[in-house]
Amino acid sequence: MNSKTKIDKIPLNTYKNRVTSLVIMIVGLACLLVSIIASINLGAADLSYRDVYNALFQFDEDNPAHTIIRQLRFPRAIAAVCVGAALAVSGAIMQGMTRNPLADPSILGVTAGSSFFIAIALVVMPGITYLGLMMFSFAGAGLGAALVFGITSYSRGGITPVKLALAGSAIASLLSSLSTAVGIKFNISKDISYWFAGGVSSVQPQHVLFTLPFIVVGILVALVLSRSISILSLGEEVAKGLGQNTGIVKLIGMIAVLLLTGAAVSIAGMIGFVGLVIPHITRFLVGNDYRLIIPCSAILGGVLLLVADIVGRMVNAPFETPVGAITAIIGVPFFLYLARKEGRGL
Repeated sequence: MNSKTKIDKIPLNTYKNRVTSLVIMIVGLACLLVSIIASINLGAADLSYRDVYNALFQFDEDNPAHTIIRQLRFPRAIAAVCVGAALAVSGAIMQGMTRNPLADPSILGVTAGSSFFIAIALVVMPGITYLGLMMFSFAGAGLGAALVFGITSYSRGGITPVKLALAGSAIASLLSSLSTAVGIKFNISKDISYWFAGGVSSVQPQHVLFTLPFIVVGILVALVLSRSISILSLGEEVAKGLGQNTGIVKLIGMIAVLLLTGAAVSIAGMIGFVGLVIPHITRFLVGNDYRLIIPCSAILGGVLLLVADIVGRMVNAPFETPVGAITAIIGVPFFLYLARKEGRGL
């Protein structure tokens, strides 16, 4: 019996889980559509749903309402969906590969690394293009992940979920402090404050066009790798026993995480806890098969961030609350619960 046959015979999901995942995807897509329409309609400018329809399908460049919708609100809504999906999928990949329920790009220092390199880019190359910022964001994400996993791997007793979370929090704080210091020293605090706050309020159409291919590629890589991540989540010894090359799986998985996180940070800044909360909710609903977890997480992540963006506009209207603050309100209690639960085995 070859390794692929062995993998296929492992009961990672049931008929009930597959039906549940299909329901989640259908309902989730419907919620996405409704949320996108609501996101476009809500804001400081008073727009009707007819304006939204006409702007999308009968665009008139001389109509100010159409311009607001096409240039500001529609890109903002699409960006929120893409960023939420990217962060949720990257969190699911990290949790599956490391078997760490606390894994999340923001907790493990990946987003802080991206923001730090963006700050460096703004100092070294003030006129840098948006594509250049994305490249720095990818490099910073890699640095953050390398520091956290490198430090933890040399600790006594090896890598544990709580040790990863502690190292990630320390590295994230260090890189965030360095970013602040760079901003003060070189007088770019206002420029980098957008990435610290986290949000999609300043997104423009070209930003979405630049980042969308990277996010799509990252999600496709995750989907292709989903069966291998499912096996790896059962334990490295089990995966090796089934003939899986765990090193290659982890390498490709980390590339997908860096693509997704780097693109998300470059467009929306440091938004935390989406990649922590959504995979856990999805896993509770559909089981442990990442062939179901990854697509469902992408949809639910998009819904969560889009709804958080809408709530951020309504909480203190006409002023806007950063999306990162809204997700933190949800994510911090969830993180503390998981940390307390996992800490018993420290």
